[in-house]
Parts: sequence; C-alpha cells; structure tokens
Amino acid sequence: MNPRVALELPGFLKRSLAGGHPWVYRDHVPAGFQATTGQLVEVRCGAWRGYGLWDEQSAIALRIVSETRPPDAEWVRRRVRQAWELRDLVRTSGTTAYRWIFGEGDRLPGITVDLYGAFAVVVTYSPAVEPLLEWLIAALAEVAPLEGICRRVSRSEGSSKLELAWGRLPPREIVIEENGMRLRSNLFEGQKTGLFLDHRDNRRFIRDLASDKEVLNLFAYTGGFSVQAALGGARHVTSVDVSAAALGAARDNFELNGFDPDAHEFVDQDVFEYLEHANSRARRFDLVICDPPSFARSQKQREAALHAYRRVNTLGLRVTRPGGLYAAASCTSQVSPKDFIDSLADAARQAKRRLQILHDAGQPCDHPVLAQHPEGRYLKFVLSRALPLD
Repeated sequence: MNPRVALELPGFLKRSLAGGHPWVYRDHVPAGFQATTGQLVEVRCGAWRGYGLWDEQSAIALRIVSETRPPDAEWVRRRVRQAWELRDLVRTSGTTAYRWIFGEGDRLPGITVDLYGAFAVVVTYSPAVEPLLEWLIAALAEVAPLEGICRRVSRSEGSSKLELAWGRLPPREIVIEENGMRLRSNLFEGQKTGLFLDHRDNRRFIRDLASDKEVLNLFAYTGGFSVQAALGGARHVTSVDVSAAALGAARDNFELNGFDPDAHEFVDQDVFEYLEHANSRARRFDLVICDPPSFARSQKQREAALHAYRRVNTLGLRVTRPGGLYAAASCTSQVSPKDFIDSLADAARQAKRRLQILHDAGQPCDHPVLAQHPEGRYLKFVLSRALPLD
C-alpha cells in the first residue's frame, strides 16, 4: 500500500464520520488536496481520526475503511470472518448462493463477494480498493472451503469478464439451491455475478401468494420469481423479458424444478410494448411482479428514473385484475423508499386504482445496511392490492 498522506476535513463532517458514515464526497474535500487512487489517507476531522482509500475520479473521493488502524492482512481477515459468521443465517435455510461481502454493510467499502456453492465471485466498485484485494483473496480462501475465487472485471465497452484469482474456474453452469428452488447459473455470462441474489426472500414471499393465480412476471430474467410462483401452485405463469437467452434459461429452470415449460408462457419482448399490447387486448392477471433493472446510475438521472417507474407501474397496474396483487420493485439507489412509494401512488392514480400496501421490504440479511449509511438500502419491494375506484 502506498505511503499514506494526511487530510484535514471541515468540522461539519465530524458528526457524520464519528457516526460511522463510510463516504466522503469530493466536494467536501478542501481544494488543492492531492493523492493517487488507492493511496491510504489518514483523515482528521476535529478530534475524530480515521483511515480511507482515495479515489481520483469518483464522486466518492474517500471510502473510510477504519477508525482505529491502517488496514493490513489481519484487519481484512477479521472483516471477512465476521461477514462469514453472519451468513450462518442464510446457510441454515439450505441456500447455496448468497452475498458473502456486501461492501459498506460489512465494512469493506467498494467490494462485494457472492458465493455460488464452492466458488466466490469478487466485484469491486472503485479502483481505490485494489490495494486490499491480495489480502481479501487470501482471507476468502482461508475462511471458507472454496474451490475457486474469481473476479468479475469490467471491460471498456461496458461488458465484463470472469478472471481466476485463486484455485480453479467454476464450471460453465452451476445449479444452486434457494429456499426449495433450484436455479441454473452461468457465472461467465449472467448479469451481476450470475443471479440477482438480493431478491431471495422476496421470491420466497411470492411463492406463498401464488396458489391458483394467473401470474405475470415482468423483466423475468432467468425466471426466479416465475419458478417460485409455479412452486407455490400458480395456475399459469407468463414471463416477459427482452432477452431471448434469459428466457431460454427460465424455461430450463422450470424443467429443473419439475414443471413443463410448455404449460406456461415465455414472451421475448420489450416490457413496455408487451404491457401496451396486453392492455389493448384486455388481458388481466391475478398477480403481477414488476422488477425492472436500475433506471439511474447517478443522482442526475433520478427524475428520469422516477418517470420510468411511474410509467411501467401504470402499465402494470392496468393489466392487474381489480382486487389483484401487484408487486413492484426498485434497485435504483438514487430513489428512496418514500420516493418509490410516491411514484407508485402516482401510477395508481393514472391507472385508476387504489393501492393498499400489504408488505414493504428490502434486501435480505446477507445485504446488511449500516445504521449510519442509509444509502446502503437500495432495494425496495412493495406488495399491494390493486383496488378498483368505487
């Protein structure tokens, strides 16, 4: 790790830093301060002291890693072991794929590690954390009985690739267990690290609601919500996604769980177009799940994201049978839980429905959120009953 430099921050940040907030934004750094990306910074703010890793490019200039000592191999090992012990809450359910390290929530900011059976996938969100990776890889291999550790590395054109960091590469396809459901995952080509692990509890929740219902799953990806609905006794499941490859995987996952995919429907189409067409044909569903990708990558895109949520949920509510159930999700961190519910209320008004919120959830326990870092709660999942106007 590069020799550390010292930085004195404005006094108004002391309460936030002393409370445990792990970020210092660039516009809070005094003009003229210079350091290289990945350099350790000894931070001072009044009587408060801490250590952070500097990022020359990000809006988050400093990620605070410790308040007591500079990080070293033992410091990283302790963080990794604490995170592993917390995941006992997940492993006891028989689930074999989950998030082992959730960045700031596990006090390893800018780093996530997902586990698929005996294989760990590491993703970093800032080059500033690169100095920690050698220690991290060693700690992962020491703490858990792994066969391989890989890194998902972004390419310049926006795609990503899987690189071996320790042990051996995983097979092209891994079958994982999740709350009584089996799913195939391709760690080389799947979105995120292979699956969207953060909806695990929400998928299980949908299973308990699906009995004898006609279900519509929008932005279905590889069919996690769809399969859980089928396992819950859904009469018929329609899965819609713009990716034909994802829907092919969804069909495979139906077969893997003992269902005939031909008894259900898989629609390769833009979700907005599908909903417009379905509404024009007066197609209605008892249970609709709408889990779109993130609509914003920065705070500047927040208003556009809220507009997109209002539009897609208006369309989704129009094809929900009056009195039916509507599950809406958002993974856009720039949209707060309150803003998301407000957007749902606007969508309901436009769709001529009254929403009765029955369940309001977020991410599961393997995605912990520091009390001092509400930005870590990015996932919103709201189940409502769509009542007619009367």
